[in-house]
Amino acid sequence: MSQHRIGSALAIALAAITATAAGAATNSKTVQTNRSSTPGSTLQDLPSPYTAGIESRLPPAGANVDVAYGAYQRGRYKTAFREATKRIETNPKDAAALTLLGELYNQGLGLKQDPTRARQWYTLAAGQGEPHAMASLGLMSLDGRGGQKDSKAGRAWLEQAAAKGEPNAAYNLALLLLGSGKDEDAARAANLMRVSGEAEIAPAQHGLGVLYLKGRGVPKDEARAAEWFRRAADNGDLSGEVEFAILLFNGQGVPKDEPRAARYFLHAALRGNAIAQNRVARLYTVGRGLQKNRVEAAAWNLAAAAQGLSDGWLDQSLGELSKDERSRAEAFAAERANVQP
Repeated sequence: MSQHRIGSALAIALAAITATAAGAATNSKTVQTNRSSTPGSTLQDLPSPYTAGIESRLPPAGANVDVAYGAYQRGRYKTAFREATKRIETNPKDAAALTLLGELYNQGLGLKQDPTRARQWYTLAAGQGEPHAMASLGLMSLDGRGGQKDSKAGRAWLEQAAAKGEPNAAYNLALLLLGSGKDEDAARAANLMRVSGEAEIAPAQHGLGVLYLKGRGVPKDEARAAEWFRRAADNGDLSGEVEFAILLFNGQGVPKDEPRAARYFLHAALRGNAIAQNRVARLYTVGRGLQKNRVEAAAWNLAAAAQGLSDGWLDQSLGELSKDERSRAEAFAAERANVQP
């Protein structure tokens, strides 16, 4: 079968797989910040420096043994609080300890959550030039969390932190710049994304891939887009994983490789991404990258539909399943509905 002249049914089946980059990210289950995406941005927010599980939000331990930070990393939050407090009693300008207390209060780790006190500790740390505390203050000011909402102050804190190379701040500042719609801001946003991406911040890597794919703030370059999407995927970013799979399947910016694309789609589908689940269902239906399997196709179609992504073509194509096949597909779909990314 010619690649340029394919049957109408197959063409319909593959239509969704050739979705644009923006569409691929629509339903991905990435972790979100405590604020909504910047208006006008096609990108998704990075988990903030005060989001649980984001290790880069705290300054690294110094040359000396950092008992407080080590306890924090091991989940011994009360010990971390006690040790950080001791350090501040000895040295009130201990920026790392001040930031750690801010984090513990902000997340409610080992003590009652208190954003107001968290903001106070972050402010003291920021006064010592601590970039991670500055990044947290920037987002808290933008959110109005722990104090008055102040977009101007939030932007200023992010600017200061980004100037010190703090990757989370660089990413969030890039989102603000992209929201302006100005070409010069888009160019600066791309540079900030690169700083964050080189620090292996996965959502920034995905974001930079989108910019290269669209030619926004940087020259359009599908090869570079594919590379950044791959890096994002390798770092666990669901949107990047789906984007890279699309480029692989279509041979855009990277040699065409349908089986490899199918593996990326399947991995993202198993992690609960509805777009990927729909793509996997279509691939199982037409036998591209995956061996034809009507039960698997139906199961993934049902899983995607459960998340609100319906597909009339698949519904029609899989409508003649036997009662046993339908029962097995429904069981598989129910199992996959409980999968979390």
